[in-house]
Amino acid sequence: MKITAIRTRKLRLELDPPFFAAWDPVPRRHFDATIVEVETDEGLVGIGSGDTMDGFAPFEELFIGTDPCNIVEQVKRIETINFHAGRFWPLEVAFWDIIGKAANMPVARLFGGAQHRVAAYASTGELRTPEQRAESALAIREAGFRAMKIRVDPHNFAAGLAAVRAAREAVGDSMQIMVDLNQSWRMAGDTQTPHDFVAARRAVEQLRDLDVFWVEEPLPYADRDGLRRLRAETGVRVAAGEMISSVSEVVDYLEHDALDVYQMDVVLAVGMLRARTLAELAMLKNRRFTPHSWTNGIGVLANLHVAAGVGGGPYFEFPYDPPGWTPQRRDFMLRRPVDIDSDGFVRVPDAPGIGAELDEEACRRWAL
Repeated sequence: MKITAIRTRKLRLELDPPFFAAWDPVPRRHFDATIVEVETDEGLVGIGSGDTMDGFAPFEELFIGTDPCNIVEQVKRIETINFHAGRFWPLEVAFWDIIGKAANMPVARLFGGAQHRVAAYASTGELRTPEQRAESALAIREAGFRAMKIRVDPHNFAAGLAAVRAAREAVGDSMQIMVDLNQSWRMAGDTQTPHDFVAARRAVEQLRDLDVFWVEEPLPYADRDGLRRLRAETGVRVAAGEMISSVSEVVDYLEHDALDVYQMDVVLAVGMLRARTLAELAMLKNRRFTPHSWTNGIGVLANLHVAAGVGGGPYFEFPYDPPGWTPQRRDFMLRRPVDIDSDGFVRVPDAPGIGAELDEEACRRWAL
């Protein structure tokens, strides 16, 4: 099998009302998605998405005429151009989509087939008042979720703590609650100084009293020793790693036992093949792997196949915070949004490949 063409499509969904992402100082009035389609001489077409693919055009010819099923070679090729240009992991997703279609099985089975579904946690995205967050926690539980994650503004921690407390009081012990402090990396243009270890420890200790399941990104990635100390000194699980793009850096975290939960996103950070290896290493050390998945429905599916394939968990991130963020907004390019079942699990699609089916009408409507 040979690659005959690689095509990208840029889509933009207008957001009215806007989405007020907690980690972004600017309200989001549109949501962009780049669709990658890899065509082959055998008629199979693979689909990928999750990052912008900006700057890929000069490197397209490196892939034309090669076999998409030679996945190790393809991953190495992507890694060489990532070093010089950007992050092109959506291309690997399209390759795995082709491989799954050629094998007539879901990609998760190729990755080990450990699970056919994973319990989802509702990953909220906006900062809310305590009253609003308590109300949303009850609605999230009613929707079927067993767990949720709450974003906290680290520069207004008192308000964030009050929102977490209100949610806990609303749902009692019927749900697990995670908290994200968003201190490990910054959006472009965000120059705020992150908290130091002392401030982070005080915050984590207060969250511990609310029985949070984990605290996410309490310190910058560079503060590996601080992350390890937080785990040891507070007894609270620490999660991070969603945007660590270097395999060697993740291995270094593993060797120094810096985290309880590893969250490498397969379309934004290390790719599917490398995430599988790193996830298995983490689980062999009795640590957990549950990837970040805050992109679009295709990115959610790519992360789901890896997580379910290797047996990640115990929860899978499901971006969800109505009315600002819904499966319909997130997955506007798909014929059917990815959703949870009645038990609060997100299921691996039965279809060969990653199971993404484009809504061509929506793609035409929202094309840039």
